Amino acid sequence: MRFHSDIRKLIAASLLCVAFAEGASATGVEPAKDLRVDPALCLAAAHSRNDDKTIVACGALIDNAKTEKPDRVKALTARGGAYERKDMIERAIADYDGALRLDPSLADIHNTRGELWRKKGDLPKAVADFAAAIKLNPDHVLARANHRALAQEVERLGALKAVAGKPSFNCAIARRKVEKAICANPELADLDRQVQGSYVRTVAEKLTPQLARKLKREQEEYISRRNAEYGRPGYDLKKAMLDRLQRINGIDGY
Repeated sequence: MRFHSDIRKLIAASLLCVAFAEGASATGVEPAKDLRVDPALCLAAAHSRNDDKTIVACGALIDNAKTEKPDRVKALTARGGAYERKDMIERAIADYDGALRLDPSLADIHNTRGELWRKKGDLPKAVADFAAAIKLNPDHVLARANHRALAQEVERLGALKAVAGKPSFNCAIARRKVEKAICANPELADLDRQVQGSYVRTVAEKLTPQLARKLKREQEEYISRRNAEYGRPGYDLKKAMLDRLQRINGIDGY
């Protein structure tokens, strides 16, 4: 009987050891594995300008729920830069959006995103980003230069819009058929204004008297021929205007 009692004690002790081991594992006696992603891989890839590795390493950091806010901002900024260099503008903007949602005080990122909006042709959003960068950092040289250049571009586009579809002459007093045809066609009107504008700018340059006289004579001949030949079979007014514009702009030696 004593033998059986000893066997039962050994079995009980074994079961207690197994239970203790399982309990220790379940209650986390062993150190829990740190699930955070090391930001070093992302930052190293970004520093080396390895865009593919940056996108992968920083993407893992961004997607990990345990990533600290400062590291997430750095990862979004780094991956945005990689996307930008790969000309993936939409994805770059999305990452910069994410970084600015976490930290709206990043003047550099406002400026960078503004440059991308400008590249996409969204001038209002570009202006807003440049202005935000300047507000955050009044001494931001790039943002100030971008804001000034964009303001000049908007002004130029406004001026072009004001004269769009208008020729170099007053349509209210146009009498010739060719002039009325030009006034009735916005594309021809723009071409006429470009021809006249190029002629005036070229004359204003420091040409020799001989070249200036030649240019003036050719311009007068072009207008006379245009007026006389418009409406005749085979005469292409648009082609004649384009040929004259190319001639003035230097295709044949100006």
